[in-house]
Amino acid sequence: QVQLVESGGGLVQPGGSLRLSCVASGNIYSIYDMNWYRQAPGQERVLVATITDTHSTEYSESVKGRFTVSRDNAKNMMYLQMINLEPEDTAVYYCRADVNYYTGYNSRKVDRFWGQGTQVTVSS
Repeated sequence: QVQLVESGGGLVQPGGSLRLSCVASGNIYSIYDMNWYRQAPGQERVLVATITDTHSTEYSESVKGRFTVSRDNAKNMMYLQMINLEPEDTAVYYCRADVNYYTGYNSRKVDRFWGQGTQVTVSS
């Protein structure tokens, strides 16, 4: 199977920066779209950023110009560079990926996987 693990969250002051990482592990053949979501207390989980297998990117309006998503296919990793952080950015950030992976000697399938999340707190 496949596992996604986020890291890099923590406490940061308004105006500060933080870099989140997501690593995929398992019997991976290739990874298609990868996404960052976030969920603030009492709020619904929302899409923050997307990066495709061709490295096209999209961002939500609330983070556009402040966040940058990137990926390293050789390492099966995705990153989210966050600058000029605001208290409104406080949330648990989740990694999501559509993965083509091996299920047997000559078998593959594509599934969507989620990480467990990493907490980002922006406060003075």
